[in-house]
Amino acid sequence: MSPYKRITVKIGSNVLTRPDGTLDVTRMSALVDQVAELHRQGIEVILVSSGAVASGRSELRRTHDHHIDAVSARQLFSAVGQVKLINRYYELFREYGIACGQVLTMKESFSTRRHYLNQKHCMTVMLENGVIPIVNENDTISVTELMFTDNDELSGMIATMMDAEALIILSNIDGIYDGAPTDATSRVITRIPANRRTDLSRYIQTGKSTFGRGGMLTKCNIARKVAQEGIEVIIANGKRDNILASVLTDETALCTRFLPADKATSSIKKWIAHSEGFAKGEVHINAGAAERLLSAHATSLLPIGVTDIKGEFEKDDIVRICAPDGTPIGVGRIAYDSAKARTLIGTQGARPLIHYDYLYLD
Repeated sequence: MSPYKRITVKIGSNVLTRPDGTLDVTRMSALVDQVAELHRQGIEVILVSSGAVASGRSELRRTHDHHIDAVSARQLFSAVGQVKLINRYYELFREYGIACGQVLTMKESFSTRRHYLNQKHCMTVMLENGVIPIVNENDTISVTELMFTDNDELSGMIATMMDAEALIILSNIDGIYDGAPTDATSRVITRIPANRRTDLSRYIQTGKSTFGRGGMLTKCNIARKVAQEGIEVIIANGKRDNILASVLTDETALCTRFLPADKATSSIKKWIAHSEGFAKGEVHINAGAAERLLSAHATSLLPIGVTDIKGEFEKDDIVRICAPDGTPIGVGRIAYDSAKARTLIGTQGARPLIHYDYLYLD
């Protein structure tokens, strides 16, 4: 029996896509069988599913023969494919008497606290009524630079937003290797402690997935951030039989586990942790302030440690915090607008620019 009560499962493009780029319905059906069994056991499952573009490509291959640019093709295939994809899920889950619902979102929908909480409320109501949320980025209109890196990033934001106990990222390899996956001597790194600072990038293949937008480096970065927020992250091979039950009940199952940090993270800190892409400006700080913020002690950012304010922002906007050399070290929700913040640079005795409760450090 699984110890988890609520999990997020991300199914990647390379799991649901055949070599010719069309949707692998057989694999999709096998994964639904596994999710249905978890649902029967009382585990709440939130699915983050790729596959809309592949599904649309399958549908239009016979009738669509003229060339269009990549952005237009993505819009076209996702618009047609999302309908087909969710219908497949609907029919497969209906065989088990389980209802599912579609949640299409964009990165901008996480940019304000109100939109963030609206999404959370929607999925909470679905789970309370036994409905499985199936989440995907709305690729028909998310074609600007403000897109999720891929569904790995989206799944991390959904897992933290919904207070999941585990995030399972299903890819087409068994986890993160200590060398090239194609090298016979390489082995899967089975456990990565939450506070480990070792740079894993040299072990990770930086090439993109065949059909997805992200790669293993993206998965690693997202996994570390989510684990820091107290959620276990498991990277496993979605093409292996019964993989979900295996990684949830067998500690020796082949996968990479990012072990969760012990600390509990507040809901608003979770939102801020994933809001770097929405930063409206920068707060540059001196070496002393950087050292205090990065220490083990809870510390707010005071005006006396600030050396410069860049950009224009309003009170309560998200801003990026930068070390003396310009390196970003975190984000936070600022207590002043940019004009007021500039008047406080270097002053003593003022309220914090960013209170610890609204601060996330990398």
